[in-house]
Amino acid sequence: MGTITIGLDPNIVQVGPLLLTWHGLFTALAILSAIWLASRELARKGIVIPNFDLVAILTVLGGVVGARLFFVLDHLSEYLRQPWRILAITEGGLAVYGGIIGGTLTAAFLLWRQRVPIGPVADAVAPGLLLAQGIGRIGCLINGDAWGGPCTCLVCSGVAASVPAEGLGYCPFALRYTNPKALLPPELLGVPTHPYPIYDMAVNFLVLAVLWRLRRRGLPDGSLFALYWLLYGIGRFLVSFVRQEAIWFLGLQQAQVVALTTALMGLVALLWLLRRRTPATAPARS
Repeated sequence: MGTITIGLDPNIVQVGPLLLTWHGLFTALAILSAIWLASRELARKGIVIPNFDLVAILTVLGGVVGARLFFVLDHLSEYLRQPWRILAITEGGLAVYGGIIGGTLTAAFLLWRQRVPIGPVADAVAPGLLLAQGIGRIGCLINGDAWGGPCTCLVCSGVAASVPAEGLGYCPFALRYTNPKALLPPELLGVPTHPYPIYDMAVNFLVLAVLWRLRRRGLPDGSLFALYWLLYGIGRFLVSFVRQEAIWFLGLQQAQVVALTTALMGLVALLWLLRRRTPATAPARS
């Protein structure tokens, strides 16, 4: 119980116009880890994708564009005032769901063009996506661009005077950002906040553990990816209640609306895939 203070500068080093940030570093590590794990799973399944390197690069680009687009839409009023910042991705600001959707649509199109079955590839990629999402959250944890709401648990915070009255209540432990360059709102600087990035990281690794156990169980092609959308969607919806973001629809944040939508899509797809499995394709009983 208590507060974890994060005072690291979000920027690691700058040489001329080139800026290396913690967010950029862990985003790069996340992408490399996803490609590495996906390539291992593809090899295990005996799947060969023509021009794999090009497909991987274009999929990553599609994911980055989608991630930035979703983040900008979620903070539209801010970027309308400063439109030149839309391309400043080194500041942080990549929405996970935008990356998932942008990357998925890009990869699906490229695989369709090459007539590569999408279902088995999606199953091979799903664990890598979860690993990448978990690693990427480390950058968010350092720079504060995915912040939780203020925590009013005085046992955790120990600084009652600085906790806003509209805080979100009890938390098992809190994060407090002290570096002026942190990317959370200025009014939250030095204020104990819910450890949202850690919660989301935990969701990713828990879902990864489930998928890793099921990947050899002979499920219909596409089932693992559908289960990924379902389980991560449920987890993301729940942990987002401790975020401090603008309400988007029916009292929910953008991420929660998208999470519910993708979870429902995952559930429908999973049920459909399991129901259409014929006895001939079902795994033999031992």
